[in-house]
Amino acid sequence: MLSISPIQPTSSQSTAHSPLLRQLPLSRSHHLHHRRSRFCFHLLQLTRRRHPSALLIRALDAAQPYDYETRLSRRFSQSTALKIAIIGFGNFGQFLAKAFIRQGHTVLANSRSDHSSVAQSLGASFYADPHDLCEQHPDVILLSTAVIHTEQVLKALPIQRLRRNTLFVDVLSVKEFPKNIFLQYLPSHFDILCTHPMFGPESGKDGWTGLTFVFDKVRIGPQKSREARVENFLQIFEKEGCRMVEMSCAEHDKYAAGSQFITHTVGRVLEKLSLETTPINTKGYERLLDLVENTAKDSFDLYYGLFMYNKNSMEQLERLDWAFESLKKELFGHLHEVLRKQLFGKVEEGVQGPVLSKLPNNVAAFPPPKTNSVEINNN
Repeated sequence: MLSISPIQPTSSQSTAHSPLLRQLPLSRSHHLHHRRSRFCFHLLQLTRRRHPSALLIRALDAAQPYDYETRLSRRFSQSTALKIAIIGFGNFGQFLAKAFIRQGHTVLANSRSDHSSVAQSLGASFYADPHDLCEQHPDVILLSTAVIHTEQVLKALPIQRLRRNTLFVDVLSVKEFPKNIFLQYLPSHFDILCTHPMFGPESGKDGWTGLTFVFDKVRIGPQKSREARVENFLQIFEKEGCRMVEMSCAEHDKYAAGSQFITHTVGRVLEKLSLETTPINTKGYERLLDLVENTAKDSFDLYYGLFMYNKNSMEQLERLDWAFESLKKELFGHLHEVLRKQLFGKVEEGVQGPVLSKLPNNVAAFPPPKTNSVEINNN
């Protein structure tokens, strides 16, 4: 509704207008009612021209000129929009760029390969020279390179051309390594946010709802604008429906070694077997084929990075090897029992065969290997 404050004219104006008001006929006929409405309209226009402040909009839901709510919404969106530079515009960088652009953020891209046509099709700007990209003063520098190239790429980036409070973000599969690289090469006036989307173009092709996004605010300046920038970046993944998990880089690497690295290792071991689909596939076998397909699509550099740059991966590899050897011993032990029963009959009834012990929780708990020692008697 439109609520208008009452008009309070001065005494001279009241005297001037009152004769006119007194001359209005009080007939109820339609013709006179129409004339009276027209007069009130002209009187309202005259008053607005002479005294603009006499008519004030009081109601909150009053119609505002030029679509006031839309202008406010657009102004708010512009204030939260980020200019994000993606360094490493491969499959994963392009996958993230689609969501960034869809939410109204500006994306700049740089990569060793020429992806200018892909960037243009997505609505991003591609810069072959990192100097040109940094001169655009992005709010966020996002590293989406292979982990084995991270240090080299960061050292070659002309950070002196950036604004002094630029936010650096990584999306690598390991976290302690990029964190240490950032702290080593970036001056203290740059902000650092380490993240890991626990999904990729394949697992996230149907949407990110419910998928896990891990982050660690390593170093963020105390200014409210810098804190707000970090929140605006994290909100990109919140709006896509991700399950947001804040944890330290060390915690992430410990958990990832026991889940992500084991998953990739098993998938690549099965890939070596050249598994093929059959006319009688079970559901479990179908899952194994899907695992092989998903892990084989990732580059070996990614898998090597999971092993090389996560100190917990070696422990998991040794545990996996120990578990396989223990399983073989259990199988051979049962086979040995069957053969002994065939040879000796009921002589050894009631003797229990070897049973696979539980896998220790830590490699350090493995029993030391037994060695045959020979005692030499000099007497």
